Amino acid sequence: MTIPPSQFSPEDVQVLEQKTVFQGFFSMLKLRVKHRLFNGGWSEVISREVFQRGSAAAAVLYDPKNDLIGLVDQFRIGALASRHGPWCLEVVAGMIEGSETPEQLVLRELEEEAGIGRAELIHISTYFSTPGGCSEQIHLYCALCDLKSAAGVFGLEAEGEDIRLHVLNAEDVFLHVLDSRANNAATIIGLQWLQMQRPLLRRDHSLE
Repeated sequence: MTIPPSQFSPEDVQVLEQKTVFQGFFSMLKLRVKHRLFNGGWSEVISREVFQRGSAAAAVLYDPKNDLIGLVDQFRIGALASRHGPWCLEVVAGMIEGSETPEQLVLRELEEEAGIGRAELIHISTYFSTPGGCSEQIHLYCALCDLKSAAGVFGLEAEGEDIRLHVLNAEDVFLHVLDSRANNAATIIGLQWLQMQRPLLRRDHSLE
């Protein structure tokens, strides 16, 4: 079975009005649009708000030689209602700035958030985090690196970052991740990919 291609393209949407209703660190747009329908014709005019967050890149850290996974621990305001509290275990991530490529962003964030100066990047997926109301795209990678001696507290003080790197046994992570503070989409997707690819990565990659 193959994945069916989309019946429509961007030309099948008419943006009738667009205005910025909030502008801060992020922005919020309000749009009035029409789009083609699967059974033919056009929809009625619909009004939608879209949270403009930009594009991000993220990486799950894996040491194939020592079978270790690195996750960063930091305060997240959006997780205040979590039963685990608002400190989340996450993949390394950041927002893409200017002409920066996703790969450049990941390598920069590895240094800033985890003290990792060398890594081999493998692209996992590029996806929309919540396309029902947010424009954010995430470029997700696996960063193969040496985690044997990695540890510490990192982050840019000027950006209010207070980030601890945890280096964990891979088998323990896979046993407990679904009921833990690693309760965010990029981390779960990255770890699920890593769980499937782990045997091949361990066979084909060794770090000196």
